[in-house]
Amino acid sequence: MSARPDPVQVEVFRNLFASVCDEMGATLERAAYSPNIKERRDFSCALFDAAGRLVAQGDHMPVHLGSMPASVGAVLRSLQLRPGDVAALNDPFAGGTHLPDLTMVAPFAPHGGKALFHVASRAHQADIGGMAPGSMPLATEIYQEGLRIPPVRLVRDGAFDEDLLNLILLNVRTPEERAGDIKAQIASLHVGERRLAEICARYGEELAALRASELIAYAERGTRALIASIPDGEYRFEDQIEDDGMGSGPLPLKVRIEVRGEGAVVDFTGSAPQCRGPLNAVEAITRSAVTYAFRCLLPSEVPANEGCLAPVRVIAPVGSLLNARPPAAVAAGNVETSQRIVDVVFGALAQALPGRIPAASSGTMNNLTFGGVHPRTGAPFAYYETLGGGMGGRPGSDGLSGIHTHMTNSLNTPVEAIEHDLPVVIRRYTLREEGAGGDGARRGGRGLIREYELLCEARVTLLSERRTSRPWGLHGGSPGSPGRDRIVRAGGDVEMMPGKFERLLLRGDRLVIETPGGGGWGEKKP
Repeated sequence: MSARPDPVQVEVFRNLFASVCDEMGATLERAAYSPNIKERRDFSCALFDAAGRLVAQGDHMPVHLGSMPASVGAVLRSLQLRPGDVAALNDPFAGGTHLPDLTMVAPFAPHGGKALFHVASRAHQADIGGMAPGSMPLATEIYQEGLRIPPVRLVRDGAFDEDLLNLILLNVRTPEERAGDIKAQIASLHVGERRLAEICARYGEELAALRASELIAYAERGTRALIASIPDGEYRFEDQIEDDGMGSGPLPLKVRIEVRGEGAVVDFTGSAPQCRGPLNAVEAITRSAVTYAFRCLLPSEVPANEGCLAPVRVIAPVGSLLNARPPAAVAAGNVETSQRIVDVVFGALAQALPGRIPAASSGTMNNLTFGGVHPRTGAPFAYYETLGGGMGGRPGSDGLSGIHTHMTNSLNTPVEAIEHDLPVVIRRYTLREEGAGGDGARRGGRGLIREYELLCEARVTLLSERRTSRPWGLHGGSPGSPGRDRIVRAGGDVEMMPGKFERLLLRGDRLVIETPGGGGWGEKKP
């Protein structure tokens, strides 16, 4: 067999491997129980080679997929997986991101020996225990955020480890929903294994493994060509996390990008040290955000895999906000700090590529969790969702409105799904007024307004950003409007809320969230 790449077959396998991940994702979406997975699609599926290198991924969550190689690597270092095994983990300090993100990995070993590939899925479980419903609390240490799972075998030789599964389900508020979502993840892995078997049966195992390596090399060549097109030099940018939810802030994020030839160094030295609240990010999240930013600049035909970050060196000092040490709280580092990392990397690259970088988008996932006891069933409930905002204006187009951007690729949960499953009424769901997006030659998109009325007592947590700072504009465009949050009590009293809070809401109380708009791009002509 010739080791020389066949461009046609490389393209065929790029689509074959991507289709495996897409079908895994479709299975997970259809089989899951929770609205967070079925409706928001807060999950990701991916394919890895025998050594744990990312080969292909579905069109899912960037924050998951850029960091999932760390999870697969942790599994392969800790466990000797056999055919029929499924490993699970969520520990952010052992390859995970934050505790609600449960990752599962299974080997594909068609002859029962060494794995030829690995399939993996990651899904945000709407509750994984901890001090608050939804497992996204204003915590000060990871032990408060939920059940911490190192790499373990959840399935052995095709059978559930019932003791381990029972341990997990005993520590969550919604065990039936969690069991359904966990089994849906495992079903998605089985689909991936079957599709790989079909590919290997048609093309041969040796050729499939070879094409996987060639796709990784192809992505690396594409990334090197991209970096070579960026003028050599140093580019710096600084932004901030507004606060850590515990009274400390703002927390600066600083980046220096050095471009030399086909390589780049992305250095976050000078960023804030890890904080007391849950805004800390682990190193995998920082690498994921950098990967995403560079991937956005690549042509669509370049596959998103391990090769995309090979020419880029990421420096995130240990003990900083971007490479926190245990037992730091990290729930919001995955969802909020990751967004700001993208902002600072794009802000620096805008100096080198002024015609290709958009203005800042809303810069937050607007993470809302609430839970209590359902008045109809008498059982605990826990709910998690994120809300879209305004996309930044970009060369050639205005920013989109009410959409998830950058490190999240999820959907806004439909009103019908929320009201069907939960003791909540959505009183208002609309886009903000025109002023929410920054002005410019290309306007920033508008944020949205969602108003919830609770039909029972519930503990509510909001983790969000861009409430005091504004998403920046570029090249003369004005910044987007910040978000606003308030509680309207059943008696009519109104309490304006910060971007991060926990409150007990009573029956009839309402929560109103207005998400930020995107920045404008370019100077508006008279």
